[in-house]
Amino acid sequence: MLTGEGLDVIVHSTHEAGYKVGGIGAVLDGLLSARAYLKNVRRTVLMGTFDLRDTAGMDRLRAPRNRFEVLYSSVDGVRQYERADQLAAIEEAFGVRIMYGRRAFGPSAQEVVLIDPTDADSGRIADLKYRLWERFGLRSDQFDANYEYDLYVRAALPQFEALKIVLGADMDRRRKVMMAHEFMGVPLCLVAELEQPNAFCRVYYAHEVPTVRPVVEEHPGHDTMFYNVLRMAGEQSLGFRHVFGDRSHFYKHALLEAAADFPAVFAVGDLVVEELGFLGSHFANKAIDLVYNGIPAPEVQLEAKMVSTERLRQYAENLTGDRPDHVFTHVARLVPSKGLWRDLRVLEELDPMLADRGRTAIFFVLATAPPTGRSSSDVMAMEADYGWPLNHHEGYPDLVGSEIPFYQAVEHFNRESRAVKAVFVNQFGWDQERCGTKMPAEMSFADLRQGSDLEFGQSIYEPFGIAQFEPLPYGALCVVSSACGCVGFANRVTTDIGRGIVVADYISLPQNLEVRTWQDALLIGQETRDLVERYRAREAAQTIAANLPQSESDRARALAWGQAVCQRMTWEVVVSEYMLPALARALHSF
Repeated sequence: MLTGEGLDVIVHSTHEAGYKVGGIGAVLDGLLSARAYLKNVRRTVLMGTFDLRDTAGMDRLRAPRNRFEVLYSSVDGVRQYERADQLAAIEEAFGVRIMYGRRAFGPSAQEVVLIDPTDADSGRIADLKYRLWERFGLRSDQFDANYEYDLYVRAALPQFEALKIVLGADMDRRRKVMMAHEFMGVPLCLVAELEQPNAFCRVYYAHEVPTVRPVVEEHPGHDTMFYNVLRMAGEQSLGFRHVFGDRSHFYKHALLEAAADFPAVFAVGDLVVEELGFLGSHFANKAIDLVYNGIPAPEVQLEAKMVSTERLRQYAENLTGDRPDHVFTHVARLVPSKGLWRDLRVLEELDPMLADRGRTAIFFVLATAPPTGRSSSDVMAMEADYGWPLNHHEGYPDLVGSEIPFYQAVEHFNRESRAVKAVFVNQFGWDQERCGTKMPAEMSFADLRQGSDLEFGQSIYEPFGIAQFEPLPYGALCVVSSACGCVGFANRVTTDIGRGIVVADYISLPQNLEVRTWQDALLIGQETRDLVERYRAREAAQTIAANLPQSESDRARALAWGQAVCQRMTWEVVVSEYMLPALARALHSF
């Protein structure tokens, strides 16, 4: 914990300041709702961007469920803020639009400043980019054509000017932190250092390593290749550049390198620490603090869990005609990093084991390529025409893009399986309106988490993986890959991880594979990875078969264990035992 002084100000620089988009939004929800955070941080300001041309984004920003109270917006004609004239002057000087207000996070509401830099003064921006090169070596001329890079750099200087207005006298406070959440938050931190050196203790919060992600995702050997190369090359003190080449042309890497000089770096998982060290001397010689993500730990009774399980079983029966003994689930974005094919590989091994026992299971996969899913009217039409989601047709409003090959794999699995059937629900949402009339009217997304017996999450790149453990406090068996950062956190809080968590280790190689050097590991492609995946899938299936609940008493024991473990992995624990001590160390040395 921090000393009695606490922190005067934390500024969170993030693209999810205005509304939740993905993982960083989930982190902000957890952090800014934690009692330990609210007790130790006197004032919080979130800094981000908005784009008036993005209709969908503006709708999300203004939606009542976002709980964003606008106090100043020249776009909306709102001037309820006492310093409205000063914000308007910044808009005039820089050619930008500003929104300021308060957004609710759990029991608290925090200040939010958003900048739309679309029409920002080009002369001022050009001058800033020169200064960023002169001071930090950041070559903006290489990245100007990239919309994402240009957006955050163009916004940074007016962001800082607006921040000074909003903070007022608090700009003179001593214990101030500016936290860059991933590369998107870095430009504001750089500008703060340019404009007022040492005004803020800057922290880079690594939710992943953007230089590494595309290598893992695009190489056919995926995590099996990469982490073996990392460790074998590391034994020879060789870094990323020596093995995979120069990435200075990649804008995310350039911003990451610029953050290496920040006084503090936080990483959400053990592998993220390894990956940062592998990048080279900038991070290799850096003291990186582990600050895991937190896990929700709601209290739930067995009776409530069983109500959810029965709803899921009823839905399965409505779709297939059969009522399963077990319910398996996977909720994820339909992207390569989530490794959805690995679920089917494990189930191919598990299916005969369950069949021999006379047990059956349904596997619901909730994943969609279009982020917003399908309209209710389209769902009802597809359900009536050809029995969606049990059956699918190619072409929107049904299967598009990556959904097509995944459904083909599901079809193949279902043709061969005896005990397990997979249902691919390519939708966003889990209720009757979004998923059709065969879903029980009482069903909600909470039932999917609460009623599952097993949740898959065997990602190839997963710096932490909050979603993988969301069903854990409800007694579900969580099947994750060794690439998931949440495994490291679980190992720190329990010596009995195998009771509720199955770790499929696709990184460690079987002894019969001749891989002795990093050059050998670099040659690992799909053929070798397939061999490793089949081998580990068989191990995972055997562990699952031995641990699946067979009765309500089994479920009660799993529920008790899951809740006990998750209580030691909450955001309260993360803030108290990881983040605040790390911030105290950073401020002490700053």
